[in-house]
Amino acid sequence: MTTIPYMRPPDPEFSYSVGDTVEVFCDHEKNSERVRGWLKGIVAQVDSKMVAVQFRSNVFLTDGWMVPDHILWYPVHSSSIRKPSKRPKQEIPFQEL
Repeated sequence: MTTIPYMRPPDPEFSYSVGDTVEVFCDHEKNSERVRGWLKGIVAQVDSKMVAVQFRSNVFLTDGWMVPDHILWYPVHSSSIRKPSKRPKQEIPFQEL
């Protein structure tokens, strides 16, 4: 079994695992229109330099081509990929019947 050599350990801020939910800044479809913004996806593959993220909606390359497999690749340290922002949970008021 081979190991990947590191000059220094990976930064925990940039460590991703298969199955993680992430947000990616990309061109995608929203309400049948092409927009550029943050979109949630799931990490499909990770290596020492790149992260593959798969989406449920159509995504596009910057030159306009739609990506048929809904997977975009990003460098691990890219500013276009981040962990999802944690929003405070809204409390649902208790109602008696």
